[in-house]
Order: sequence, then structure tokens, then C-alpha cells
Amino acid sequence: MERLSAMKLLILGLSITSSWGNGHATVYRGLAKELWRLGVQVTFIEKDVPWYAENRDMVRADYAAIKLYRHSNELEELLAEELARADLVLLGSYFPDGVAVADMVSRRRELGFLFYDIDTPVTLRSFAEGGAAPYLRSDQLPLFDAVLSFTGGPALRELQERWGARAAVPFYCALDPETHRRVNPDERFRCRMEYMGTYSVDRHAAWESLFLRPARRFPEHRFVLAGPQYPSLELPANLRHFQHVAPADHPAFYSSADMTLNLTRGPMVSYGHSPSVRLFEAAGCATCVVSDQWRGLEEVFEIGSEILVADGEEAMVDILQSLSAEQARVIGERARERALRDHTYAVRARQFLEVASRRVG
Repeated sequence: MERLSAMKLLILGLSITSSWGNGHATVYRGLAKELWRLGVQVTFIEKDVPWYAENRDMVRADYAAIKLYRHSNELEELLAEELARADLVLLGSYFPDGVAVADMVSRRRELGFLFYDIDTPVTLRSFAEGGAAPYLRSDQLPLFDAVLSFTGGPALRELQERWGARAAVPFYCALDPETHRRVNPDERFRCRMEYMGTYSVDRHAAWESLFLRPARRFPEHRFVLAGPQYPSLELPANLRHFQHVAPADHPAFYSSADMTLNLTRGPMVSYGHSPSVRLFEAAGCATCVVSDQWRGLEEVFEIGSEILVADGEEAMVDILQSLSAEQARVIGERARERALRDHTYAVRARQFLEVASRRVG
């Protein structure tokens, strides 16, 4: 482990500089920071695309060297330089040039090579439907020493038995306690129930039944929605919509609500065992989380004690009617205790080095 603490790690991911419309950036920030604290030298490469350039909430970091590129020839030049220095390469899902990178890095036999799948169910569905995701072909999966998967459970077996992964290990997102902690409420976000998430079609039905319609049924309570790309809908007067809440404001966002809703994308529900980063961030702020139902949730938080579950509109209405702000706060505090014990990026960084110790050298 001492030798690994001096490791030079090259990460190629969707984004670390902008959290706009994605959950990848905060994940990479938390993991990179904790690895840096353990002595790992981290370099992060991302494609400089307009939608992130226009919504960039981090330009540089003490814990990682950040390299941007615009065209494939620039990426090739960067890789020629960075691979010569690296000990281990971590390729993330949704990296725009992932297919080319997988082939290029796999030819460097001296390097450890891991795939970080933040979107495992999406990857598996893409493999099954057409043999490739936009960022990786199914036949490339065996090129990696191991797959770090945001989804546990049956997905791990499918990665290995159907698609030939040499190893697949659960590697959930986590909490940065320094960033996500209880703070004073912010009047902009003060509400009974909130939801943060980019709009997606496969969450629409759950969003309507667990958030939009309950908001209409409780006009005396305030609801807050945060996230881009929602369709033009007539929202009730008691529901305020923010297109984007910057990461610096996330603690205030969560700390200003009695409860926050966690909704899981369709592919993640089908596989289960896919906790979202928002779930851990809210728990870090000691906010009571009400989640939709999915397999494996009980392995992350204790249902009823550390998290609540609503399996439909009437269940959510019952929670809104019966749960006091004080009771919600107790549940939130229990969730924070569990998250600090089991689900911090410091814990994940140590888990990462355990995997690396079996793949490097």
C-alpha cells in the first residue's frame, strides 16, 4: 500500500470541472481529493465541450491536475505525454472518446487499466441492444483489469459472465463530509419537500406521482425543484423551480428542507443496487430522504430508521401528512451517522487502492 500511495493515476472522465446536468463531477472531485490525501498523484482529462464550458463551477484543484482537450488529435498528444508518466489509468463511462482510449491504453501492457462505470445499467442495456455504448464496445470490456461498478448485485455477474469482465466490484458513489454538511437554512430553498435531478424520461412517471401531484395536493406547503431540461409544464404556485443549483449551494439546499426526494432512473431500478450520489449528499446534510423503491436500498441505509420509502403517490401523501419536521430531522441524523461510517470518499479511496493493489505491478 505504501508504494501505491505514490502512484500516478490518470483519469479520463465525463467532467470534473462542471456539475451542470451530470452527477459525475462531484463523484470525481470527492474521490480524487481523498486519493490525493493518500499521496496519489491524480491527473484528470476531460473533453472541453460548450455545455460544460458555459457552466463550469471549478477551473482548477489542488488535488488534481486538470487537462482539457477539444479534438481527437489533442487527446492523442495528451495521452502520449500522460501515459508515459502514469502507473494506472481509470477510464470513466460517458468519456466521449472512450472507445479509442480503450484500444490505445490496452496496448500498454505495463499499465494498470480500470473501467469506472458510473452508469452500469445503461452500459449493460446498450451492450444487449447493440453491442456497444457510446463510450465503450462490449468486446472491449475484457481489456480492463477490473470494472468498478456503481451498481452491485446481479449486474456484477452479468459484467463477468456475459460480457467477459475479468473482475467486477461494487464501487458506489459517496459523501464528501467537508462539502455536504448541515448548514443554516436558505430562504430561497426553504420547503417541506424538495427534489434535485436532471430531467429524464425514465424518471418522469415517478417524478409526477411522488413529487408533482403531491405538490398540487398540498398547496399550503412549499416544494422546490432543482434541475435542467424539464419539459414545459404548468407547475403549481407552491412549487419553485431552479434550473441549476451550484455544488457550493447544495448544503444550503438540503439543509433548508424537511425532506428530499430520491428518484432512480429506469435502468437503475431494473437492476437495483444503484444508490445515487444525491442520496449520500442529502444524508451528509442530515436531511430526511424519501426514496422510490429498488432492490438493494436496504444494504445502503436502514429503511424506516435511516431512510423512508414511498412506492406510490398515496404513500408519499401519507408521509407528507404524518411526518413532522422534528421526526424527519431524527431520520436525517441517523442517515448522516451511517453515511459517515460507511459511505465517505475517504472510505472509497481506500477501497480503490485495495483494487489497485491487485492490478498494478
